[in-house]
Amino acid sequence: MNKFKYYFVLLLAGLAIVSCNKSDDDELEVVPLRDYAEQYKADNDSIVKYLKTNYIEEVTADFDIKISKIPAGGTQTSIWDQTTYPLEYRDVYNHDVTYRVYYLTLRKGVGDAPCNFDEVTVSYTGSLLNGTQFDTSYGLARNFNLNVYATNGVIDGWGEIMPKFKVGTRNPAGDDGTITYNDYGAGVMFLPSGLGYYGNPNEDIPVYSPLVFSFKLFALKRSDLEYSASAQATVGDGVPTYLEDVNGDGYVYNHGDTARYPNMPKELIDDTDGDGIPDFLDFDDDGDGYTTRFEIEKPAGAPVTGVGLYYPYDPIGDNPDTPNIDESELWGIPRRPTGELTDPTKPESITNPRKFVPEDYTTQGRLRIHLDKTYPYQKN
Repeated sequence: MNKFKYYFVLLLAGLAIVSCNKSDDDELEVVPLRDYAEQYKADNDSIVKYLKTNYIEEVTADFDIKISKIPAGGTQTSIWDQTTYPLEYRDVYNHDVTYRVYYLTLRKGVGDAPCNFDEVTVSYTGSLLNGTQFDTSYGLARNFNLNVYATNGVIDGWGEIMPKFKVGTRNPAGDDGTITYNDYGAGVMFLPSGLGYYGNPNEDIPVYSPLVFSFKLFALKRSDLEYSASAQATVGDGVPTYLEDVNGDGYVYNHGDTARYPNMPKELIDDTDGDGIPDFLDFDDDGDGYTTRFEIEKPAGAPVTGVGLYYPYDPIGDNPDTPNIDESELWGIPRRPTGELTDPTKPESITNPRKFVPEDYTTQGRLRIHLDKTYPYQKN
């Protein structure tokens, strides 16, 4: 028995040594990510080839699409050459590469377009270029956050293409509580891997894979993303993210993220005061020392309609979903006041301001006070 124990202990020790050596031998080698520019060239070649060798076999009345490979000797018109559904593209700056991202428009939609940081309600199907389907919502609407920094955010490509489409109209819920939509946007996006999962392995998606997503854009929820470090929460500045798009291109970017945007083109930056913080993340957009929320708060004696404490960006109508409350706001965020001086015999100053007139709240193209560094008045 003692001899057996002795050999048993030796056996265990030997197995432990083998296991340790095997662990050392099998230790994963850290492989650096491929160069983004070089990978994009390969991805773009693959995507263009796909568009020229596949065709739209069917688009149903509900805008479900079937794409198939053109067989040898086939006469089908490729996605690239067909004209029934516009094949468009958008140039996207990311990781110091300007990607040309192709997308098919099956229907634009009739409502508002999301900003690339809004939340959206969509149904979708994702496939590889070889036709392998890796994910689907099975036609059901699901909610996603286009904010790439959110814990439940999506890949970069979704936020770049979804804003090119518009939401539909919501129908009243059925007897079973099901919500349906009409006239929603529908399309297909063809994403290079740099706007997808790139070198990060994902279930059923090999690394460096271009992706194809067909989708229907049903609805959206606007965001307001200013973040309070002290409160550890997103609190917003009272101006929705999509309205902090200073250059009006439909997109906002955090140019402070130099890993994703190391050399952001100036024309893509929305930063009124030039402090390095984009307006949609900045509590003081114009850098005048007053927070945006303070500047757009309705002061005592100002024209007041609706139930909000703050002026909306532009006048808004009543919400039909709340019949017992009138949320109508007849006044938008005003510009610097242009009315009479409090004391016409003295110059305009912090102690002798001008009065607001109705045109200050309604004039199109006005410089709203939260973006005007000269207001509130500076101390003499």
